[in-house]
Amino acid sequence: MQVLQMQLEVGADPAEVGRARRWARSRLIGSGMNEDEPLAETLILLISELVTNAVVHTGCPAVLRMLFGSGAAEAGTVRVEVADTSARPPCQRHALGEDTNGRGLELVDGLADRWGWQPEGSGKRIWCEVDRCEPGPSAEYEPPTAAHGLNGGIGRYAVDLPVATGRSVDVDRPADGSSKAVTQA
Repeated sequence: MQVLQMQLEVGADPAEVGRARRWARSRLIGSGMNEDEPLAETLILLISELVTNAVVHTGCPAVLRMLFGSGAAEAGTVRVEVADTSARPPCQRHALGEDTNGRGLELVDGLADRWGWQPEGSGKRIWCEVDRCEPGPSAEYEPPTAAHGLNGGIGRYAVDLPVATGRSVDVDRPADGSSKAVTQA
């Protein structure tokens, strides 16, 4: 399968987030996606959150990458990656009512179909994927129940992902399926 990759270097200035959004929007339109398409808006929000996290929390420049499968926007998945030079792993926080920050990775978790991170050089790469096609009724997530051996609460699933370090990633998912916190083991 052929993959189209585009990338933008982002400076360590929070004003660069707006430039990254404008660049991403123009690339999505150039790939054949409509500007007002819900998928485009979701991708722009995800890009905004990931670039903001990289620039604000690391104080380092970053590289934004967008990857499209063969056929560009018509293909199934769009992948967004943001690489920075900080080795500090991402930390998903849970913002409280009036908090003005701490929601970035919660938004990524809620909007992306998949997300994670991996070491890259002396830093890391945080990525997320959004499927272009809506899953059919047979593909809907059915949360585990007591019949599956869970008594409610958190279910733990080991997922092997192609990570250069050979580490696996654990996904914690409440039995109601409402969240999927990703941690690197």
